[in-house]
Amino acid sequence: MGKKIYVGNLGYNVTSADLEQLFAPHGSVQSAQVIEDRAAGRSKGFGFVEMSSDEEAARAIAALNGQMHGDRALTVNEAKPRENRGGSGGGRGGYGGNRGGYGHR
Repeated sequence: MGKKIYVGNLGYNVTSADLEQLFAPHGSVQSAQVIEDRAAGRSKGFGFVEMSSDEEAARAIAALNGQMHGDRALTVNEAKPRENRGGSGGGRGGYGGNRGGYGHR
């Protein structure tokens, strides 16, 4: 288990400081960040918290997953590594498929 925790289903008014306070009773919080939509200038409704140890992270997940915060049930689990979003995304264009008559007689 990693020390980085994903926190989802946050209210749009929750700040990084609020997130840190929420996790502080469960161990030493190294960092807490609510992810913001730059264009809209508000929270995207999720964030990440990094705890000092795997044990603290596990305790925080056990204590907070599914708990109500405001009027929302939190989703709290181990953060997964970000998938590579680069490269070509999908098979559009190019020479292929049944269109254009390439290779079909």
